[in-house]
Amino acid sequence: MAETENQTDAAAESRGTARSRWQSRYEKSRVREADFTTLSGLELEPAYGTEDSEWPGEFPFTRGLYPTGYRGRTWTIRQFAGFGNAQQTNERYKMILGRGGGGLSVAFDMPTLMGRDSDDPKALGEVGHCGVAIDSAADMEVLFDGIDLGDVTTSMTISGPAVPVFCMMIVAAERAGVDTGKLNGTLQTDIFKEYIAQKEWLFGPEPHLRLIGDLMEYCAAEIPAYKPLSVSGYHIREAGSTAAQELAFTLADGFGYVELGLSRGLDVDVFAPGLSFFFDAHVDFFEEIAKFRAARRIWARWMRDVYGAKTEKAQWLRFHTQTAGVSLTAQQPYNNVVRTGIEALSAVLGGTNSLHTNALDETLALPSEQAAEIALRTQQVIMEETGAVNVADPLGGSWYVEALTDRIEAEANAIFDKILAMGGSTLTHADTDRLAETMRRSTGATIDRAEWPVTQGLLRGIEDGWFMSEIAEAAFQYQTALEKGEKRIVGVNCHEDSVTHDLEILRVSHEVEVEQVRELARRRESRDDAAARAAVQRMVEVSRTEENMISSMLEAVRAEATLGEICDALRAEWGEYREPARF
Repeated sequence: MAETENQTDAAAESRGTARSRWQSRYEKSRVREADFTTLSGLELEPAYGTEDSEWPGEFPFTRGLYPTGYRGRTWTIRQFAGFGNAQQTNERYKMILGRGGGGLSVAFDMPTLMGRDSDDPKALGEVGHCGVAIDSAADMEVLFDGIDLGDVTTSMTISGPAVPVFCMMIVAAERAGVDTGKLNGTLQTDIFKEYIAQKEWLFGPEPHLRLIGDLMEYCAAEIPAYKPLSVSGYHIREAGSTAAQELAFTLADGFGYVELGLSRGLDVDVFAPGLSFFFDAHVDFFEEIAKFRAARRIWARWMRDVYGAKTEKAQWLRFHTQTAGVSLTAQQPYNNVVRTGIEALSAVLGGTNSLHTNALDETLALPSEQAAEIALRTQQVIMEETGAVNVADPLGGSWYVEALTDRIEAEANAIFDKILAMGGSTLTHADTDRLAETMRRSTGATIDRAEWPVTQGLLRGIEDGWFMSEIAEAAFQYQTALEKGEKRIVGVNCHEDSVTHDLEILRVSHEVEVEQVRELARRRESRDDAAARAAVQRMVEVSRTEENMISSMLEAVRAEATLGEICDALRAEWGEYREPARF
């Protein structure tokens, strides 16, 4: 009987105007208990539009994923933090959570990002400086001590050694008595963008994609709420790309991971909801809003029409946003508070699902506690005082915003066509039926990726240096415009007089490295060394088969094998990637 009633409701929703369909869905949605009036007390509708315009929560989700917008739930305040050792970072996390942060985002130091232990000679002078040092599962235990990993969603921004670091988090949760099947959070894992922009890889593309495929399988089966991939445009934009390049390169990377999941025989409606995205919110207010709106639209259409996703959750593009670090200036650093506020508001009006706001001193050093609090409060002012949460997609229908959304979508589509052509495809983004047929033919091709339309273009573009050259050209054009005064940055090439003084910045003591190395030596002495080495060797043996590597890697981590030991063993097996020289 209930099924018949649901079918009747669905049929009723399919009839009538777009507005009436949205109204029906809105009335069935959960809405927060809050005041949704203006500062003057004017009553507001939850969304605005014409009878037949697109409405929030309707495919292709240009205006947002949910019919309620932020009336249903606000974005997650997820501040990115990490410095020194695990104990110091743990204290910062507790400060963020205690003052209203809704989730954590872990910043790792350079040795950890490169899969090296703190006592590795190549780590000298870098331990704890751009993030937290993590050498083994014991560090993860300290990092999250007193923080319930079963209750707090945690994002980890790391790609090259993402899988062993993920295993360390799982083991830390086990040791804390948390049901790991209920963990929720995000792991970046996005290796394509490392080759394109950030350059923090360990191996060549094939071994990394093998590990990512194993992780996708494991999470789909064991930790369904956890998102094993956060496809990152942030670092592409920070490297100098345009907004359209950031959008297109990032979504193309996402399409590559969808093709990877399909090649493993995974159901797109099961694994696609585990993909999330990470974008930059730059200082051009309206361009950023248009970019976010176009991103949801493009992703939904490709997921439905090319990759066969049938459920809304598999068609949704969920994304985290960070304000633009590259927009911050060392000159007149208090101006950075204004920049960050404007950028954060663009992310909110663009419908972000979570947000990190940069601190005013991040262009000089890691954020001080005071600067981190100001960054946190920036989000809270937007959320609590501005009324930005009252109406879903409040700029929807604006002639300018709609035209700019269409323009950025068109530029992204032109880039997709170039990527497809680089991979040897004669198809374009508009050939959705033929692209879908190509994917149906190639599904299950564990080794041969010759027919994966986007992946082939990505790999060729990486090999040829095409992505890097496109970003370099965009960065050069912007820098030239700055030097000519055509583009302006307050305090840098205009309005340069100031009464501001130097900031007191956070400095990480050399003692952090000394103590971290000392503690690492103590752990190696106290563990069962033979068991740790045997577990690492077993993991290497599994890597030579088609067996999923996650279980064997977890066993190595449980034996207190270190990040460097695990990654060095795989480097010896798979080799290190060297980017071809280009002139």
